[in-house]
Parts: sequence; structure tokens; C-alpha cells
Amino acid sequence: MGNIVKRGSKELVTDGAKSLEESSCDTLHAKLYEAIMTEDCTAIQALLRSHPVNQPLTVLANSTSCGLLLTQTQSIIPIHLAAEHRKAHSLHCLLEHGADPEVRDTRGLTTLHLMLLHWPITSTVQTKPGNRIQRLLADIQNNAVTCLRILCEHGAQVNARVNNSHKHSALHLAIRYGTYPVLSILAQNGAQVNAINESSMTPLHMAADILNKEMMETLIACGANVNYAVPFTGNTALKLAVCAASSKAGRVLAVGLSCIRLLLIHGAEVNTQDHKGQTAIHEACFAGRETVIDLLLEFEANINILTRNGESPIHMYLQRSSNIRDTALLAKLLYRSYPLRLTNNQGNLPAGLTLSEFHLLRESLIKLSQKPLSLEDICKRNIRNIYGERYKQHVKQLLPEKVWSSVYGYYDLACLLK
Repeated sequence: MGNIVKRGSKELVTDGAKSLEESSCDTLHAKLYEAIMTEDCTAIQALLRSHPVNQPLTVLANSTSCGLLLTQTQSIIPIHLAAEHRKAHSLHCLLEHGADPEVRDTRGLTTLHLMLLHWPITSTVQTKPGNRIQRLLADIQNNAVTCLRILCEHGAQVNARVNNSHKHSALHLAIRYGTYPVLSILAQNGAQVNAINESSMTPLHMAADILNKEMMETLIACGANVNYAVPFTGNTALKLAVCAASSKAGRVLAVGLSCIRLLLIHGAEVNTQDHKGQTAIHEACFAGRETVIDLLLEFEANINILTRNGESPIHMYLQRSSNIRDTALLAKLLYRSYPLRLTNNQGNLPAGLTLSEFHLLRESLIKLSQKPLSLEDICKRNIRNIYGERYKQHVKQLLPEKVWSSVYGYYDLACLLK
């Protein structure tokens, strides 16, 4: 019995020692956590003598679940803590004492990645100049920028990829999370502006897809390739911007024109075809958003170009009944289309045109497509297609007014279908 009691006493002593050690460790972690959050660099430096700078802290964190306040442990690396909470002085102190900016968390994120994920969102609420909230938001943004610059100055790898299925670079993350102010800083520190992610999309593709003009402007100024095509689809930034602007949300909100114009002004090739042979004008015609169509035509989009399946832009337009009812836009497209091709390679008419309500129009269009144009009409179409809306006024100065009016006159659908 005595031996059993003696063994039990040793176990109690051992357990007690472990408990004291754990308690001491918890206290150390709590003190270092507090020192980082309060930016007490003297305390950070002293505590790092007992805690390796790149080892995680285990601290208590509060969370809310089902209306209850819960306390649970959280493990976080010191430099990640400083970066996430934008503690510039603590971040600098940790880096000066050997913190590795490339150390990753359990999700495969570096310090730079975490900073971008926790970047402060700029308020969209209008405030008066000098307003306290405005000043507070400006200070938060400035702290974030300062932390980013500190990281870059201490050798953070701006082209490191996230270790997950997306393989986003820092620039991709900046686009995804709307951290506009960081783009130029990352580019200045060597970020590859044309880097591709797992989907082979560049940051410009992502910015165009969400119609963020500020980001697009910055990326183009930093050397983004406006004509890079995604290998799997052939989509360019222009095609993605037109798709987004032509979507239901794009039409309702009337957004995207400035983004499309920006790309076109900076050399985006308007008639680039994707793997299906579709161009930006095909997308715009299918959606039926007139302002987008007009803008593409202004930059010499080919209204007669065919997809690999033999579908013309007018064929795409006639797919949807809502488009067909817009007779003014339909007339404008018909006026430019020659030869008028209504069917695809399989001889199929557009779906919208097969509806019974458009029976008379269908018959008229089929006759029009089979009717040869006069030499005069061919010349007029060539002038419109070559000079388009962009040089419309210039052509007016060169041609007699009567001739110009006949070329760029009012689009009369009834006249076209005679």
C-alpha cells in the first residue's frame, strides 16, 4: 500500500509542476499578446527573450454563438497578430527581432496575405470634410498603409501565393477584397501585375469582372496587359467587362461603360474572339444593352463577325424576345449587317425569332436576308462599318449633307423590311 501511495504522490507532484509550467506559459502568452496590442515595444523586446518570435501564442478569445458569449483558445503567430490589427510599431519591433514575414498560418496565408484579408473597408457614407468619423477612417487606412510598407521594407514576398486551390497572389487578393490602395504599393515593390491564379486570370481580369474602374486604372498604369486572354476560355478583360456591364445588374445600375471605354482607349482589341469565336459585340448584342453596343461600334467592332458555329451578332440579338421588341435597336443592327446572316452553321434560326408572336417579322427578315442589296446600300453600309459612330462627325465634314444624311439617317425598320 505504501508503494502505491508513494507513486501517487510523485504523480501529483509531476501534475502540479506541469500545471505551474502551463500557467506560467499562459501568463507569458497573455503578456506578449497585450504588449503587441498596446504597441509596448519595450515589453515585447523583454518578453521575446522567453518566447521564440515565430512560435504561436495561445490566448483566450471571446466569440458569440446563439446569443451567448463564449470563451475559447486561439492560436496566432505574433507577427500575424500585429499585422491583422495594424499595429505598426509592434510589427516593426517583431521584424527587427527576427520575425519571419513568410511564416504561414494553418490556411496557408503569409503575413501579407492576412493583412490584405483584414484591410479596413473605406466607408461609403458621405461625411462632411473634417468629420470625426472621416478622420478616424483616414487614420485607420494610414495605419494599414504604414504596416504594408513596413512589411515590404523587411522583405515580404509580394508574389507569394496562397497555399489553397485558388493560388491567389497578393494582387489577386487585393482585387478580391477591394483593397484598392495597396495595388500601386505592391507593384512598386515588385508584384507581378500580370500574374495568373489557378484559373489563369490576371488581376486585371478580376477587376474588369467586377467593373472596378479605379483598380483597372491602377493596374493598367502599372503595366497590366489589356489583351491577355485566359487560356481555357479565350476571355479578355474587355470581354469580361462587357459581360458584367451587359448583365441584368449592369443594365439596372447602368454601370460599366467607363470601364469598357478605359480598356478600349488603352488598346484593348475590340474584335478578339474567344474559344467559341465570340467577341465583345456578340455578348453585348445578346444582352441587348444599347449603350454598350454603341460604345463597341464606336471603337470599330465588327458587326458581321461570326462565331465558330456561324452565329453573327444579329443572330445573338435575335435569341431573346425582349431584344426583338426593341425595334429601334434592331433596325440599327440590321442597318449595319451585311450580309444578313440569320441562321447558324446548322441552319437554325435564333430562338427568339421562332416564337409565334414574331411570325411576320421572321418571314420579313428571311426575305431580307435573301434579298441582294443595291450597290448604293452596300456602299452606305461599308461607310458606316468603316467609320462607325466614332468618326461620324468627321465624315459629315467630307460628304454633302444630303449624302451624309442618307448614310447616317434615321433607322426605319419598316423601310428595311419592305
